[in-house]
Amino acid sequence: MDFLATATIAAEQENWSLLNQCLQHLLQSKSLVASNYQQILNWALDSLTWGDFQERWDVAKIFPSLGKQAIAPLINILEDEEADEELRWFAARILGEFNDSSVISALVDLLKNSESEELSAMATTALANQGKSAITALTDLLDQEEWRLLAVRGLAHIRTKETITPLLSVVNDSKVLVRAMVIEALGSFHDPLVLPVLLEALKDVAASVRKEAIIALGVRSDLKDRLNLVKVLKPLLWDFNLEVCQQTAIALGRLGTDEAAEALFSLWESKVTPLPLQLQAIRALGWVETPLAIAYLKQVFLQDFAGSGYQLDSQLLIWQEVITVLGQVQAANLIPVATQVLIELLNSSHPAINFAEIRQKLANSLGLLADPQAVDSLQSLLSDRDTVVRLHAIAALKKLLCAIG
Repeated sequence: MDFLATATIAAEQENWSLLNQCLQHLLQSKSLVASNYQQILNWALDSLTWGDFQERWDVAKIFPSLGKQAIAPLINILEDEEADEELRWFAARILGEFNDSSVISALVDLLKNSESEELSAMATTALANQGKSAITALTDLLDQEEWRLLAVRGLAHIRTKETITPLLSVVNDSKVLVRAMVIEALGSFHDPLVLPVLLEALKDVAASVRKEAIIALGVRSDLKDRLNLVKVLKPLLWDFNLEVCQQTAIALGRLGTDEAAEALFSLWESKVTPLPLQLQAIRALGWVETPLAIAYLKQVFLQDFAGSGYQLDSQLLIWQEVITVLGQVQAANLIPVATQVLIELLNSSHPAINFAEIRQKLANSLGLLADPQAVDSLQSLLSDRDTVVRLHAIAALKKLLCAIG
């Protein structure tokens, strides 16, 4: 097929979809000459200007292959306040693929002058795509309050150590969203300058900032002994904001110590702990993966709910969560321990075992653990009075027998 001729006809007929296909083929051709590239650029600009959203999306992929000659006309579109917003949005998006000082200047100007949130957001993303070369321009914007949030967002996306100092300069900004974004970005760096900032952010008046600091510290298992992170984070299990409490439970679970397990079990035991947080505490106990954590999970299951005020639905959720978590144990030395706990629960006279969904969960978890000691218990479920339980027992046995060969 003569793609050049077909492209000419497609452009004349304003068949932008066909034109885009031709342009892609032409750019892969080894016989193109310099004048062809200018013609392809003109066609690509026409498709971008007059095409629908999908056609613009498709032709946007072509521009990076056209080199720096595409920058000037794209900047012209970007700066044309009479052009439709979607077209300017695409121009900003495409320019983000070109690492050039003129692109940075144009995007910064757009950021300063545009009243459109979508255009500003795309300009920020495009600047972030420039990487280190955009840091200076974004840092300059931090001095001006009206652009600070967008500048922080751009710096946060770049994720190189050169952004640490400018981000630290606004860590105490009056706007909560700025502080939260800064803490989230700084949390990805293992730099001595960042650590005291994260610890201080745990005391921030804004829950979103405290939450980001907890997330950052929760993955720093390398610091758990040096900073006694469990002790540092424990008080936040009782924060007045539920999301902060839940994130703290997750962080403690990731730190994986017996001290963390004790804190999580105390949270679960408390009469003032709401059900969603109790369920999160159970999940976090599962991540700790120590014998003590498994013992606590067993205790949770065997808890006497009589006179506790728990509705049956809530009790079922707790029982099911414990069984699910025990079935997800991955530490080789703990799989037999978790399996034994599940077998004991199945063979107990606990009221939970009267519910088919609980027996079904037990079968599933025993199958996932794939420990040979569960074979007899699963075989006993093959004669269960509930059809669904029997089916799950069969599936679990197949999985177990396949795992052990």
